[in-house]
Amino acid sequence: MARPIWTGTLSFGLLNVPVSLMSGERSVDLHFRMLDNRSNTPVRYERVNAETGEEVPWKEIVKAFEYEKGSYVVLEPDDIKSASSEGREAVEVKTFVDAGSIGPEYFEKPYILVPGKKAEKGYVLLRETLKRTGKIGIARVVIRTREYLSAVMPRDNGLLLMLLRYPQELVDASDYKIPEGDVSDYRITSKEMEMAEQLIDSMSDEWTPGDYRDEFRERLRAVIEKRMKSKGVVTPPTEDEGEAPENASTNVVDFMALLQKSLETKHRTPASKAAGKKTAEKKAPRKAAAKKSASKKKPAVKTAKKTTRRKSA
Repeated sequence: MARPIWTGTLSFGLLNVPVSLMSGERSVDLHFRMLDNRSNTPVRYERVNAETGEEVPWKEIVKAFEYEKGSYVVLEPDDIKSASSEGREAVEVKTFVDAGSIGPEYFEKPYILVPGKKAEKGYVLLRETLKRTGKIGIARVVIRTREYLSAVMPRDNGLLLMLLRYPQELVDASDYKIPEGDVSDYRITSKEMEMAEQLIDSMSDEWTPGDYRDEFRERLRAVIEKRMKSKGVVTPPTEDEGEAPENASTNVVDFMALLQKSLETKHRTPASKAAGKKTAEKKAPRKAAAKKSASKKKPAVKTAKKTTRRKSA
């Protein structure tokens, strides 16, 4: 079972609810190790003195701030602790704001607040009150040695603690070249707007998170398993050669035609991908199928050549 990051209290006003802070995300990344190609032995990261080249033990390493190039001020552990807030084990709600008033760019990382023993009443009271009022709590919390701005919000039967970014951490969109002005300034007609709305309406569906998955990670895992079974023989994955779109060679796009075509095909969200694939397979010409089968055979020949070369070597 996962261990709590820390155990403390969730306070709002004069109420204090004992809680445990649990991670709200799960790492699903595939981790790789660097090996020496000559012997397939792991390559270690070493802490080396930049001048002498000697390895430095952990106990001799200190944290320092470089205030000028090559000039440092060393900080002791107590210096960093003294800068932290006094309420190290508390989520102290400072104010409540409308749930929709915070832009998505401010949300950074989720955690789950789990009530302590016999603390269910205060937990449920805050959760249900936030649901009824449509508010979320803005709080400060210290995790390890850093103080974070956070939001306490209800989610189903739980309370989420969402870490927030500070305004100075965000880049203003106005710093970039963003198109401004009215739609008429870009010669967008009312008919194009109407058709775009129809297209969005035809593609709209309920948000179902289970319909989406990390396909890259799944394909990469399949490649790894295939590599393990082949005992070191590399078989590169084949990719279907798709035809380039008709308007790929020009920047002039006929929005009316694209919108009309999208409406006619009634393109849906990823939830109905399977149906789209079946329709595409039925409409695909036989020549395209022959090209795909031929493209799939070619990599197999290359793989066989590589295998024979290695065996002969």
